[in-house]
Amino acid sequence: MDSRSSVNFSGHQYLRQRLVLSILTGKHVRIDKIRSEDKNPGLRDYEVSLLRLLEKVTNGSVIEISVTGTAVLLKPGVVSGGPITHDCPLSRSIGYFLEPLIMIAPFSKKPFQLTLRGITTDDNDLSVDLIRTVTLPHLQLFGISDGLELRIKRRGAPPEGGGEVQFLCPIVKQVKTLNFVEPGRIKRIRGIAHAVRVNPQFSNRMIDASRSVLNRFIPDIYLYSDVYKGDESGKSPGYALSLLAESTTSAIYCSEAVSTPGETPEDIALLATRALLSEIRRGGCVDRKHQSLVLLMMVLGSEDVGRCRMGEPSVRTIQFLRDIKIFFGTFFNIAPADPSDPSNAELLYSCLGTGYVNVNRTLA
Repeated sequence: MDSRSSVNFSGHQYLRQRLVLSILTGKHVRIDKIRSEDKNPGLRDYEVSLLRLLEKVTNGSVIEISVTGTAVLLKPGVVSGGPITHDCPLSRSIGYFLEPLIMIAPFSKKPFQLTLRGITTDDNDLSVDLIRTVTLPHLQLFGISDGLELRIKRRGAPPEGGGEVQFLCPIVKQVKTLNFVEPGRIKRIRGIAHAVRVNPQFSNRMIDASRSVLNRFIPDIYLYSDVYKGDESGKSPGYALSLLAESTTSAIYCSEAVSTPGETPEDIALLATRALLSEIRRGGCVDRKHQSLVLLMMVLGSEDVGRCRMGEPSVRTIQFLRDIKIFFGTFFNIAPADPSDPSNAELLYSCLGTGYVNVNRTLA
């Protein structure tokens, strides 16, 4: 195997994005020294589960894990899609597994019909509410829209889970080039409060507390109380509030807060609301949670210059840009969005798309 088609990394961080880039480019990836210094070395159960899930959604992938679990080799196959069911371990939420799959789903052979079971909302990963209301609209910027949906069949709060979601994604031949440089002004705020296996009044308390802060800024606020009963509410008690703000140019900022023992619904609501306001203050057209997704789709776009205005990159985004350079050889030109205003931290990202074509689709 020549060195050009093989990429090596060390460490357990950024595992998901490296596996995704490997599958999209077809390059073999080897990751070693996974928690080699840890008392409990090697891959965690959720990382092994993710590898198994990627094996299910692709055809011909070879995954080799060392005896100690500290090294993994992925030889990617073609993304096949179709109907797939997967039980996620209770150590991470469904969002951990869904994020990387959303990046590869449009480039499969058959449309995805993916059913995932486990925890639907926790404080580590994106909740299924935000994926449905924020992540999927970001894909629509690139022309991936018909038949794209996420259905929340059952809620599942940590630690016992019991939730279930269904992800449907169409296939595309090529994604459109993005030109998104006007953040606009915030025109409306939407939110979903849900409470399962606790007093249903908790949802209303969160909504009232959040409104007490947001009403000062904007009149168009609609916070929706999502009620699940019986089996649909999963196995554990819990509640959470997800908020999103949409601008006049359809830029979306989001935040959420999840219940923890000893916190009142009002505390949770204030946490989520303040997080939303600080996300809006950072500016740009894409919030921090979705920088990687948008940058990847810009690289995969048609052979034209894509431009997008964002706030300062997160640590994960910076590493993602480095990984994109290794896998695709694509550089981003990053310049201040407003050179005349030194206090403005927003940046303009531009790159030449690789003209990535979904070759799996032509095999169907």
